[in-house]
Amino acid sequence: MKSKIACLILGLFLAVPGFGKANMVPDTTGKQLEKPCDCESEETKHEHGMHRDWQAKMAERQKQLLSWVEKYTPDKKKEWEAVLKERNALRTKWMGPENAGKREQWKKEKMQKMTELKKQFDEGKITKEEFIKKAHGEKDMMKWKTFHDLRIAVEKNDSKKAAETLNQLLLQFKDHNAKLKEKLGE
Repeated sequence: MKSKIACLILGLFLAVPGFGKANMVPDTTGKQLEKPCDCESEETKHEHGMHRDWQAKMAERQKQLLSWVEKYTPDKKKEWEAVLKERNALRTKWMGPENAGKREQWKKEKMQKMTELKKQFDEGKITKEEFIKKAHGEKDMMKWKTFHDLRIAVEKNDSKKAAETLNQLLLQFKDHNAKLKEKLGE
């Protein structure tokens, strides 16, 4: 009997819209937005992909990267600054309204490719590993792995490995800028 009552109460909480939206904050447009995360407090300190302030996070990461460049490869600081400045300019241009059509076309092509890959996977024509490799191949995940390796080298205070990894990351950033220029038609 008690379990039936507990199930009924749980069902009411899930069924009544007001209870399900208890953690939402009203927006001025009438939509409901989730409460912004409190990433600075010690209890909720975490990283997640949908962070609201990604531009500030990327700026902080660039500052950190430049501080490592200054410490481990000071001779390449000017080159790094130029590459990062170009990267930011290209990103701003890519996200601008004048390139909305190109972004939509790129997104449409990517979604078609994903649909085709999913179909091949479902039919058993490709393995899960092949699916992942083909689906994420163009994302250049090596840049993230290299950044992770750099962070480890810095934590270990391994100057040689940090300098080597910074040089590798610089080449990856240059390659990424070239790909973005190609997308922009420059």
